[in-house]
Amino acid sequence: MSSQTILITGCSSGIGLDTARRLKSRGWTVFASCRSSEDCAARAAEGFQSPRLDYEDPSSITGCVKEVLSMTGGTLDAVFHNGAYALPGPLEDIPADGMRSQFEANFLGWHDLNRHLIPVMRRQGQGRIMFNSSVLGLVGMRWRGAYVATKFALEGYADVLRMEMAGTGIHVVLIEPGPIETAFRANAIKQFERWVDWQASPRRAQYEASLLDQLHKGGSAKAQWPPSVVTDAVLKALTARRPRPRYAVTTPTHAMAIARRLLPTRALDWVLSKG
Repeated sequence: MSSQTILITGCSSGIGLDTARRLKSRGWTVFASCRSSEDCAARAAEGFQSPRLDYEDPSSITGCVKEVLSMTGGTLDAVFHNGAYALPGPLEDIPADGMRSQFEANFLGWHDLNRHLIPVMRRQGQGRIMFNSSVLGLVGMRWRGAYVATKFALEGYADVLRMEMAGTGIHVVLIEPGPIETAFRANAIKQFERWVDWQASPRRAQYEASLLDQLHKGGSAKAQWPPSVVTDAVLKALTARRPRPRYAVTTPTHAMAIARRLLPTRALDWVLSKG
């Protein structure tokens, strides 16, 4: 293939789909992967190559890489790790199996995919590994602990990988969005209903008074940004000769990055408890 190539995960909707469409319009060969076969078929109908990839299914990761490399002649310029979901709820109510599932989808599967792609990028002497992190990779918030844990892990992982890839031509980049208009909450509700037995929780009264309402309707109204602002950052990271290690996206991410540096821990806890 003569055009630049990129594998993007989580392209059923939202950020992944917006990024895939923008890059395709700019001449990139985009492999727009999705977890479900139905979503892959929808992307294929748009003209994308759309291999199935579910981070919780190692065989799908192997199959996706094999399919992509067979079409590119064994090369790949970039990967944008984007597929992820949240399992909301107080940490004391998150079962261990639910936490394992969260880490498989949001962290361990990403590492598995990297283990397949880094040798490819090493051979060609260049590549870009981009991770869609979150403002919740910078600061924690109540009732989001499982998701926060995966994003904190991802931030440290990317920092180490960036240092270890120095001199290989492989650049490692974190994209850190704040609140984005996506189907994220709808997907989180499904995970909550699968894993959290709130009726047996010592916080049952709290769920009934406020937590269930927050889950289904969201908290107090807050600004949300379109997925395109994340795509803008991805494009900067892809086209910069020497991309930055981190691209903060949206005002809340910038604000929380500053607050984490300047505020004492207890003061930061107080600020975050109001969010």
